Amino acid sequence: MKTDTLFYQLFQQFPSLLFQLIKQPVNLVENYQFDSVEVKQFSFRIDGVFLTKKTELPIYFVEVQYQKDAKFYSRFFSEILLYLHQTDLENDWRGVIIYPQKSIDIGEKRRYEALLNSDNVKIIYLDELPNEELESSLEMSILDLIISQEKKAIKKGQEIVKQVRLKTENEVTREQLIRFIETILIYKLPKMSYKELEKMFSLGDIKQTKVYQEAKEEGELEGKLASIPFMLSLGATIPNIAKALNLSEETVKKVAENQKN
Repeated sequence: MKTDTLFYQLFQQFPSLLFQLIKQPVNLVENYQFDSVEVKQFSFRIDGVFLTKKTELPIYFVEVQYQKDAKFYSRFFSEILLYLHQTDLENDWRGVIIYPQKSIDIGEKRRYEALLNSDNVKIIYLDELPNEELESSLEMSILDLIISQEKKAIKKGQEIVKQVRLKTENEVTREQLIRFIETILIYKLPKMSYKELEKMFSLGDIKQTKVYQEAKEEGELEGKLASIPFMLSLGATIPNIAKALNLSEETVKKVAENQKN
């Protein structure tokens, strides 16, 4: 699973997270829709874009970069400028680049210093975020879970699951959040089976919901198969899904292939 996939799923679930990270009023999110856009004819796809119908507000282009890439900035700015060129949008724009740590930021910057030093671009190094900021909201806590080391992830995951149960009244939303947290934990703790995770994080409580009765109850095959497409959509690998659900990789592959057809 690619870590940036988890981040884009997090932005879809909590679009207000962007405005927390760039220290802008959270209520601005009401004017935006998080999406991915394609730059025609150039095979470019921008995975994280906050679009708005209000021309006085900027468009936000978000890139989560977990791999070293010497040509990152040339690609990043090319995608943005080509997209703006191909649309009729009149909005100004902002670029938000998220790195796990500064050492990943090796892109050639000399030709782009004017843009990088302007108010249009903000670079965020996640390991430099203060603890109080990472604990300021549920979405920031989940972000912290994604970037945390395995030892910390166990305790953090327990805290977040408890927080979701106590503070999320809507059953569907609560279920979606716990499924997302579960996927993060499967990624962070690949050596643990689903039953081990369930015991450690008391995930058995959510079997009371209808979807989890179908998806997980007593390990029924039908329920396990029903949960595979969701886990695939979050970027979980076939081996990780097979291990988490105690299924053969061949079974998971068949479900994945059927989903494509």
